[in-house]
Amino acid sequence: MDALRIAIEVVGWAAAVIILAAYILLSLGKLDGRSYVYQWMNVIGAGGFVINSGYNGALPSAVLNVIWAGMGIFTLAVVWRARKAARAIIS
Repeated sequence: MDALRIAIEVVGWAAAVIILAAYILLSLGKLDGRSYVYQWMNVIGAGGFVINSGYNGALPSAVLNVIWAGMGIFTLAVVWRARKAARAIIS
């Protein structure tokens, strides 16, 4: 196995751990679904899956994870705007 293939596998496994950790923390009530940490964990994990599945030719998985990451980025923007508006009201 060459170095690139090993790196791709490491990225894929790291992505799996990150997404699984996000889900476990959410399920245990340690993270909120609209928190920055939870959303960034999903975006980073999905990005890792895109790299791994794209490299391995698993296009359905790659597309799903592009959408997953996009939803995370969208949610981050929505939460950021809502928090910014709430701060403006308080000020």
